[in-house]
Order: sequence, then structure tokens, then C-alpha cells
Amino acid sequence: MTREVAVSAKYPSGTAQSLPKQKKRWRADTLYTNLSYVLMIVPGAIWLFLFAYLPMPGIVMAFKDYRLSRPPEDSWIQNRFIYSLIESPWVGLDNFRYLILPTNIENTLMYVRNTIFYNLLFIVVGLVLAVALAVIINELTNQFFAKFYHSILFLPYFISWIVVAYVVYALGSSSGIINSININLGLPPIEVYKEEIYWPFIFLVANIWKYTGNGSIIYLATIASIPRELYEAAAVDGAGKWHQFKSITLPHLMPVIVLLQILAIGRILGSDFDMFYTLPNGAALVKDVTYTLDVFVYSMLRSATPLGYPAAAAFLQSLFGFFLILITNFIVRRIRPDLALF
Repeated sequence: MTREVAVSAKYPSGTAQSLPKQKKRWRADTLYTNLSYVLMIVPGAIWLFLFAYLPMPGIVMAFKDYRLSRPPEDSWIQNRFIYSLIESPWVGLDNFRYLILPTNIENTLMYVRNTIFYNLLFIVVGLVLAVALAVIINELTNQFFAKFYHSILFLPYFISWIVVAYVVYALGSSSGIINSININLGLPPIEVYKEEIYWPFIFLVANIWKYTGNGSIIYLATIASIPRELYEAAAVDGAGKWHQFKSITLPHLMPVIVLLQILAIGRILGSDFDMFYTLPNGAALVKDVTYTLDVFVYSMLRSATPLGYPAAAAFLQSLFGFFLILITNFIVRRIRPDLALF
């Protein structure tokens, strides 16, 4: 009662129920408490600013006839790139029309087809193998061997595609190891750099070899966080390993799987440029199955093509990726709202 009387005296006429709320401020002690989390965010935030937000003004290049020119001495902008970006004339959608000209539309559709096909293949096969690898490693009772095997499978992620390209060349060239063995056995040679049929398999094996170990880390961490009591109770009820996976492991993995697949769909028009550019070693005879949109954009940058054309192609990649994330997330939200990204 004493507190109520005091409040009534301080806020007469029934205003006690609307006491002013004290604003929470980011104080020094709060910053110190969350310092470890802030420090973990800083490198990613710097990378995101430098490589995602800082280049954004360059989007206008897709709508301009960009020509690199030297700024005059009396100009307040002396950087050649920025000056040319501002002073280049606007051309509207002309750069985009270049991609669908009758002379280019066939190649453009081929690059889009290759990019989507390989990405869908990598998404499906990579998901299955990454989850399977995480489950297998989690089932190993010997922790030393579990960490050893996972480290061995994770190691290829740090190997350069240049090294892998030399390995592929040493194996599949006309005078390579495979053809040397075939000649000794009286078998016909395998022309890897002349026949298109081999390259989907080569890209798939290379992608699995390099990224499966890295992709399994997040699934392994999720499985490790599942309470062991659930598996023990299921084992007592007579559930085998397969039923435990379907009833316990997979439902706990589903939010992570859906989240990663939504983001993967957003990158379906992008590709691993290093892999698709280096592994074919510039073989022109297999161009129809090895060129993707990223390689196409890079080839335009290296040629005498105006810079507005590759800028338009890259802008369309980003735009379609953005809309694909929105559409995929909308579908997930309609089916399972709890699994949606936003």
C-alpha cells in the first residue's frame, strides 16, 4: 500500500498506470558482455561492406555505354573509373537486348541451361552426401577416428582448383595416365578434352570431392546438439538406426536443410567460376557443356565487348537470384511457416 500511495501522490488523476518507460541504452557493460559476439561479426561485416555494398553503385554500368576515359584536370573527380561511370551516357535497356539478339540468344540459353543443370545436380547430390556423411561420422564411437576421417574429407576444401585442373589434365589428356593404361590394355583412348559426355561426371565428382566435407560441418553440429535421450528412448522402444534417422535426426535437421536450400536456390544462376573455368583448360570442343553464365561474363570482360554487356548479364543474375529467394521462401512459408527464412 505504501508504494501505491507514493505512486498516486507522484502521478495524480489516475496517471500512475502510464509510468514513463526507461529506455534501454547500449552501455559499456553491455558492450563488454557481448564483446565476443561483436568481434565475431566484425570480419564478416567488413567483408560484406567491401564486396557487397561498396560496389553497388556500379550497377548503373548495366544501363550505360561505359567507356573508360581520363578526367580533365579541373574535374573534382580524378578517379578514372568513377568519372567514367558518372559521365558515360545512359542507354536504357540496350545492354540487356544484346543478350537476346538473334545471334546471341542461342548461346545465352545454353549458358543458362548449363548453369541451372549443374547447380540442381550439385544441390541434390551434395545435400544427400553431406547429410549422410554427417550421420556416419556422428555414429562413429571412436572420437579420434571420427575427427580424423572428417578432417581428411574436409581437407580438399582448401586445395586450389588450379591444382585439381592439373590433376584432371594428368589423368585425362591424350597422353595422360588413363590413356596410357588403355593403350597398354589395347583399349581405345578416351578424349576427355574433345568429347562432351565426360564433363558432367567430372564436374560432379570434383564438386563432391571438394565441398562434401565442408558442407557436412553444419549438419554434424546440428546432430551433435540433439539430446541423446531421444535416441536412447527410441532404442528402448525397438527403433533401428534407420527409424531413428527418420523420426529424430531428420526432423531436427529439417530447419537447417530448408534454410540452406533456400539460399542455394538464390545462387542457382551463379556458379563456381574457378571450377568451370580451370578444369576444362580452355578446351573449345567441350564449350557447350562447360560454359556457365559466370564464365560467359568473364569471357566478355576479356574481349572487346563493351563493359555494359557483362554488367547487364551479372545484374540479371543477381536480380533473378533475389526473386528466386523470395519465391522459394514464400512457398516454404505457405507449407511450413516455421521453416521459412523470413
